[in-house]
Amino acid sequence: MSDLISTDRVIEKVVLVAVRTPDLKDNQVIEYLDELAFLVETAGAIPVKRFTQNLQMPDKRTFVGSGKLEEILEYLKVNEDVQGVIFDDELSPSQLRNLENILKRRVLDRTNLILDIFASRARTAHAKTQVELAQYQYLLPRLTRMWTHLERQRGGIGMRGPGEKEIETDRRIIRDKIAKLKIDLEKIDRQMATQRKNRGKLVRVALVGYTNVGKSTLMNALSKSDVFAENKLFATLDTTVRKVTVGNLPFLLADTVGFIRKLPHHLVESFKSTLDEVREADILLHIVDISHPGFEQQIEVVNQTLQEIDDREKPAILIFNKVDAYAHVQKDEDDLTPSTKHNLTLDDLRQTWMGQDAPCVFISAIEKTNFQEFKEILYNEVMKIHVTRFPYNDFLYAEGEDAIDL
Repeated sequence: MSDLISTDRVIEKVVLVAVRTPDLKDNQVIEYLDELAFLVETAGAIPVKRFTQNLQMPDKRTFVGSGKLEEILEYLKVNEDVQGVIFDDELSPSQLRNLENILKRRVLDRTNLILDIFASRARTAHAKTQVELAQYQYLLPRLTRMWTHLERQRGGIGMRGPGEKEIETDRRIIRDKIAKLKIDLEKIDRQMATQRKNRGKLVRVALVGYTNVGKSTLMNALSKSDVFAENKLFATLDTTVRKVTVGNLPFLLADTVGFIRKLPHHLVESFKSTLDEVREADILLHIVDISHPGFEQQIEVVNQTLQEIDDREKPAILIFNKVDAYAHVQKDEDDLTPSTKHNLTLDDLRQTWMGQDAPCVFISAIEKTNFQEFKEILYNEVMKIHVTRFPYNDFLYAEGEDAIDL
């Protein structure tokens, strides 16, 4: 366990920093910093202050301008108990070095933070190997800085995993480790590919979506299993596959790792086998948190990531989850201003683009709201593919104990 979350040490306090470029709106910057704060809390630290700056583009030397850097430095001098500064973008090795020299604090970027969370969440040998590979690939160009400051940084967010185990200054050794981890992953990938082949012709359905939208909760509700679900980012790293029966129709349901804005490239590459469940799926269940203020942008992020993983068109069901947490502001009858998603009821939302992208359903995975409608849509989509693989006269399945009645 990291020193950061040990019972005999005060939880680390950090400040957050973001740059607002012309292509970003004010509300987007707020949402992005909210997400960064959630990442920090998931990693086990406390965000105590936020700094933002409007720039045409980040400063090549220190990411933020000299005036904002001085403002951050003054805050840190007054608040000596703040141990770290976290930036909402990936920093170059020189930016990291310059910022630490000026601020005299540990400096982390978004990528390092996400890698740390993945390291703390990895449970199986497969996930641990994937995360370790991504960590070494991230550390390689930053090797001198990370190793030089390791004694001072011992423990804490951004340093879980390989950095705590050994200090190596030889880049050749790190490259050898990366090569070995890739070989190990190839072996695991071949084993998992064989497992997928052995599943036969059953229709494969994959849960996809932004992190923390309720995929694992929905998995548990459908399969009557006990997949780990928690109100934190990246609660699930390992793919879980269950055989599910809706009515008399069996299929395979896979829960996959959640996507996120600016998902580190190293992680996408390392988690290739996990994402293979998405590539090989016949149907995608795209879960969306309807209660999140930026859910439309989250949909965009997921769709873009899916195109990077697999550009083939495949059937998808758009599932707006967490209707139990959705709150709208009642609009006065005399108010003639245009309606927005914030003052529309769920019935109103059904009449917008959300309800036009068929099939689409609004549910609560926790309270099982509209589950009947959801299962009927899922049944119909699975059946379209199932009948192409199994003749109707062979379609006589006895419902098992894991079956779910329509």
